[in-house]
Amino acid sequence: MPEGDTIYRSARALSRALTGKVVTAFETALAPLASVDDNTPVHGRTVENIEANGKWLLIYFSGDLILVTHMLMSGSWHIYRVGERWRVPRRGMRCVIRVEDFEAVAFNVPVAKFFTARTLERNSMIPRLGPDLLRADYDEQEARKRILARPDEEIASVLLNQQVIAGLGNVYKCEVPFLCGVHPFRKVSSITEKELDDLLYQSRRLIGLNVQEESEDKILTYTGARRTTNSSSQAARLWVYGRQGQPCRRCGTAVLMRKQGPDARSTYWCPQCQPGDALVQGWAMTSGRKRVGC
Repeated sequence: MPEGDTIYRSARALSRALTGKVVTAFETALAPLASVDDNTPVHGRTVENIEANGKWLLIYFSGDLILVTHMLMSGSWHIYRVGERWRVPRRGMRCVIRVEDFEAVAFNVPVAKFFTARTLERNSMIPRLGPDLLRADYDEQEARKRILARPDEEIASVLLNQQVIAGLGNVYKCEVPFLCGVHPFRKVSSITEKELDDLLYQSRRLIGLNVQEESEDKILTYTGARRTTNSSSQAARLWVYGRQGQPCRRCGTAVLMRKQGPDARSTYWCPQCQPGDALVQGWAMTSGRKRVGC
């Protein structure tokens, strides 16, 4: 699933390609968007601003029209020069915004809706998001307050909750606790003040490092490989995520995985580097921890 850093990079690239330019064509395969476009055409409007808010991407057009998209598991925005061949089959196209020199194409985007400023404020999930780790107005004290308001919830699930902190996804909710030495299934009530400081610091540090510039022209960015380690190897870019049964990069102990939360998301951790079985209610103590040869 695209996380906050992916959406931030997409918004930045889209902004460079579209902001300040007049829409010369708008096309969509989604009936609700087509209905709005029929009544209040996007063609002829100016793209005024594009921003990321957590995992949501907002495109502001002149005349009080806002396109809001969420990528969920498989959606993405691509930018092409006009006339350039698309890298994804056309059947995945959900909408196209064309300006004089570029066209932005949303592929396989499951959530896309037009709003006015008023309806966006009143009816969408966006105003209820927690502090966004990538925004200049990020409020760490508010983030801390929202975390501590959920003492009976597991810390990794809380980090993933967009109404608590906006931007983190399943990769970061595993990688951040690892770097802090915190067991991901511990309840918030067991987290010390220093541990909470570390969790918030690493959350913002990691996601910030992953929004660095990538494309030479600063516009045509298609993908970004998320990285939390300092390794230059593509195969060693993450500490624990997706590495069940493989040796911990720090101690060699086998990385564990267990489903977590109401959506049964996979959570990965190292039982040696992230001790805390005794602090996890109803948790069987891990015994005979296995070291895996590197």
